[in-house]
Amino acid sequence: MTMRILVALDGSEPSLKAIDYVLRLHAAVSDMEVHLLNVQVPLESGHVRMFISHEDLQEYYREQGQAALKAGRERLEQAGLPCQVHVAVGHSADTIAHFARERGLDTIVMGSHGHSSLGHLLLGSVTSEVIRLANVPVTVAK
Repeated sequence: MTMRILVALDGSEPSLKAIDYVLRLHAAVSDMEVHLLNVQVPLESGHVRMFISHEDLQEYYREQGQAALKAGRERLEQAGLPCQVHVAVGHSADTIAHFARERGLDTIVMGSHGHSSLGHLLLGSVTSEVIRLANVPVTVAK
């Protein structure tokens, strides 16, 4: 049976610990389907929309998301583990939990901290909220 894994990445070095964990797990579970997800925080100011087209804004999100996923994707590809990459826009924790639920994924893997400058003492704030919101197991890679 295929293990379907969501790896949430924000491009930070701590988030790449999740990739390292998945690679170690792959040694024991050969049949894996890996999805990499980066969530872009929406630029919600009405002023932004006055000066930047919807298409340009979507392209910005896509470019920033792909950049955040690049190192993780490359590590997986170098190890021979294919993955699907996704960029979403929204509230990070809600979007991650919803993505896993919507696609029927088995588990979520995240780093303990990311780019957020205001986090909890033990876990990053996004990671803590995903643990609370997700309907599947969440593995936190330290």
